[in-house]
Amino acid sequence: MIDENVRDLVNRCEESIKDELRNVDLLCEKNSIKVLNAFRNNNISEIHFNSTTGYGYSDIGRDAIEKVFAEVLDAEDALVRSQFISGSHALTVALFAFLRPGDVLLSITGKPYDTLDEVIGIVDNPSSLKSFGVLYEQIDLIDNEFDYDSIEKVLKSKKIKVIEIQRSKGYSTRKSITIEKLRKVIEFIRNIDKKVIIMIDNCYCEFVEELSPLSVGASVIVGSLIKNLGGGIAPNGAYIAGKHELVELAADRLTVPGEGREVGPTLGINKMLLQGLFFAPSVVASSLKTAILTSRVMEELGYDVEPKYSDMRADIVQNIIFHDKDKLIKYCQGIQSASPIDSNAVPLPWDMPGYTDQVIMAAGAFTQGSSIELSCDGPIREPYIAYQQGSLTYEYGKIAIMVAASKIIND
Repeated sequence: MIDENVRDLVNRCEESIKDELRNVDLLCEKNSIKVLNAFRNNNISEIHFNSTTGYGYSDIGRDAIEKVFAEVLDAEDALVRSQFISGSHALTVALFAFLRPGDVLLSITGKPYDTLDEVIGIVDNPSSLKSFGVLYEQIDLIDNEFDYDSIEKVLKSKKIKVIEIQRSKGYSTRKSITIEKLRKVIEFIRNIDKKVIIMIDNCYCEFVEELSPLSVGASVIVGSLIKNLGGGIAPNGAYIAGKHELVELAADRLTVPGEGREVGPTLGINKMLLQGLFFAPSVVASSLKTAILTSRVMEELGYDVEPKYSDMRADIVQNIIFHDKDKLIKYCQGIQSASPIDSNAVPLPWDMPGYTDQVIMAAGAFTQGSSIELSCDGPIREPYIAYQQGSLTYEYGKIAIMVAASKIIND
């Protein structure tokens, strides 16, 4: 399954990235201290593992979890719920909570994820924001930088209610957005409009850097618990965190106006959410190490990669640009065959709900759709990019890289 020449190559590459791996370990320690302090400051105890059913009234564990997440994310408040089906669902709830007919939503990182096309109304849907009279505009990045001139022009010419920034690249070729770039653009926006809601799609980005987007002035952030902050243990869910009044609006939209965050049974999930967050700094570190090693190995094999192994990272996603449909497919099949679950399955391109192109997806995960577990996917379109993310441990990630690289060489 593993070509010995590939094994030797991977080991040599690993030796050459010692400094980068050490930096990830230092980051993990800092983020672990942050999480541990949040547990201690909120006096988490076994009683918070208890669960509610039905309406979910008086769930002290749920309330404590939201306080812990708020502290970790540098937020005034947080809504952390298993009733969120996905990160896209949480983003949808937030957008419908904040926007009203006639309001304008502005994306300044180009078009968001394909799964939001029908939410916004880029693709027609009778339940979209567009169908409710919400207007949408977007400004593309220029050479991986915010288009400050266009942002200023739009903000000075009309009232924008929500600015959406997607940090991770999605199925695009751009770079992901670092905290420092966020800080700069948020300061720029605030000098023009102090009241606009700046909403950050933070999926794939938590614990990749020391600071949260809320630490540099964002109004609200949204993320999934089957990505970074769930630590591979949370079975589902997502969060919305930020200013208290915005979190309250989101809670009313998720459940019922007037009941908001007071309802929502946890159904036995509290311990998993807490334990997942506790493990999250370490699991994210494993994902980063796996991505760095992948970048180094695949570059050595002659493929374009983004980020480079030595680049500063904003998320856990590693792009491998194959420029070859068959090699993209084989690489994903190699990742699947090195997975703990469904290793005998052979992923093929298929029409996936919410996406305009066929997608191939390798995801041999314990939790369906979990991308903090090692997974690899990509749309079947030029330039045939594999988007690899996650890995619960670095050791399993390293093995999978060797298997996938062997497959594209030997097949």
